[in-house]
Amino acid sequence: MARSQLTSKRKASGGIKVSARSKRKQELAGYQANTKLSDKIKAKIKRVLGGNNKNKILSTNQINVTDKKGKTQKTEILNVIENAANPHLVRRNIITKGAVVETKLGKARVTSRPGQEGSINGKLL
Repeated sequence: MARSQLTSKRKASGGIKVSARSKRKQELAGYQANTKLSDKIKAKIKRVLGGNNKNKILSTNQINVTDKKGKTQKTEILNVIENAANPHLVRRNIITKGAVVETKLGKARVTSRPGQEGSINGKLL
């Protein structure tokens, strides 16, 4: 069954809302990118609504890290340490927004969405 990004069909009281229409193609959710930590850099371009493109990163080991002074530099990711969204993603070395990764400059929290933005940006902790 297709995963939809529509609002819930249930009211706050638990009753059922009657939908005025069915699902639309543009409301269907896509597959997760599940960006892995790897030496090979792989990306995929996906066409989205309005003829725009989204760059999905499938695997990489590079991150743009910003320190507290505002200086940004590209560095290498060594390991995925923590992920508040799902602890099981840490074991599989999958990078998502909010994940804490270990870099050559120190620990950094990922602030970008690698599956939608095409790059991994982070902030030093």
